[in-house]
Amino acid sequence: MSDLTHFDEEGASRMVDVGGKEITARLAVAESFVTMKAETRKLILDRAISKGDVLEIARIAGIMATKKTSELIPLCHPLSINSVRLDFEPLDETRFRIEATVKVDGKTGVEMEALTAVSVAALTIYDMCKAVDRGMSLGPTQLVEKSGGKSGHYLRKSD
Repeated sequence: MSDLTHFDEEGASRMVDVGGKEITARLAVAESFVTMKAETRKLILDRAISKGDVLEIARIAGIMATKKTSELIPLCHPLSINSVRLDFEPLDETRFRIEATVKVDGKTGVEMEALTAVSVAALTIYDMCKAVDRGMSLGPTQLVEKSGGKSGHYLRKSD
């Protein structure tokens, strides 16, 4: 169990003690994808979904989720986030790529916050468009990059 930091020597769950860690600038970038009918994508881009501007509402939902990550993910540390940026990129006629960049000066990383941001943004797109397209799919959702802290820099290799 010693390799799993969220368990003590007896296997009991714990919140990792980050008290002795150094405060460093930390960054995490995550992405997720939403696949839908071409007609749904067009409605989103034309801002013609009856519930409102889908991408702006998804952006706000992702930012809000970032700030609530420690309330959603057990044993995740609450953080004072420096910044969150969510971007939406239409990839082709049926897909959007969502990217979140989260920054903090802290003792622990922001990977979970970035992953939560893109996940909730994707779910919001689904929720806002499900009346016209229940067949949408979400994912993959993945960490793209992280920096800061003892473990150093990580950059996902392109497929």
